Amino acid sequence: MNNQNNIYPVFDKMLGRVDKEDLLKQKSVMVWFTGLSGSGKSTIAIALERELHRRGLLCRLLDGDNIRSGINNNLGFSAEDRKENIRRIAEVSKLFIDSGIITLAAFISPSNEMRKMAADIIGKDDFLEVFVSTPLAECERRDVKGLYAKAREGKIQNFTGISAPFEAPESPALSLDTSQLSIQESVQALLDLILPRVKNKY
Repeated sequence: MNNQNNIYPVFDKMLGRVDKEDLLKQKSVMVWFTGLSGSGKSTIAIALERELHRRGLLCRLLDGDNIRSGINNNLGFSAEDRKENIRRIAEVSKLFIDSGIITLAAFISPSNEMRKMAADIIGKDDFLEVFVSTPLAECERRDVKGLYAKAREGKIQNFTGISAPFEAPESPALSLDTSQLSIQESVQALLDLILPRVKNKY
């Protein structure tokens, strides 16, 4: 075939992140929500996703519902499986970031080591750690499934906050205590953090 008549020139590499960001007219970033079960991570992340979508920004939300039922459905809750769970989430998130998509992840991710691993995979400059710092007592009060009660009775082993530790982030980009802040107040604080990063290019 005569290359002069070929409207698709041959390139030797895939389009890069900047090409995707230019197309979407936004910059990508990783917002990683960490906190105890019942702290409000997914609730805030869902509300944030809807607000960013309303503003014309493309997002992808990852949480236990769409990760544990799919790419990580072969993992249990041992220490090794929990670490692998976070590693895979980080690798998937990096693909979204490289596609120019604002990525939200809501996972307990209980140790600083786990979250550092995720930040290293994704890239520290793209990684915003948000600590949903709702106190344990409030998380237990909200627990409609009774998981905390079962953990205290010994019916659930290695339950974070009861029989397994949770390490608070050392220097999060933002801390949100949902026992003190409404969903709207939490989302506004997140927008104040995120919007200057994702829109400053355009």
